[in-house]
Amino acid sequence: MSEDWAAVAKAINERVNELGWLQRELAKRSNVSQAVVREIQHHVVERRRSPRTLESLSVALGWHPKHLDAVLHHRRPPKPDEPVTDQGDTVWSRLTALEGRMDEITDRLDDLKTDLATVIELLRRKR
Repeated sequence: MSEDWAAVAKAINERVNELGWLQRELAKRSNVSQAVVREIQHHVVERRRSPRTLESLSVALGWHPKHLDAVLHHRRPPKPDEPVTDQGDTVWSRLTALEGRMDEITDRLDDLKTDLATVIELLRRKR
């Protein structure tokens, strides 16, 4: 079955508007980077996302953790009080999400290291 990222974007945008939030508020509450939230909300990049990303966004928006996954796969979203199943899958998806975040942090640190080296070199030349 195909994935419907446009439906996910629509659901998120409608809920964010209901709550009166800005994009950065959703990013902060969900612990999902603002860049990823922007990509999903504007449906600019269709790529496989960690189940944890959709779960974090769902919970931040006050929905069942599997809400956006259900929307993505053309299923009826569960009610917020329905029990969560697939606990093992949730643990693995969280580990995958953590690994992704660590990769992002590593990339940012590498960029900072490069920028710092450039600044130091420029300062040395000015002496």
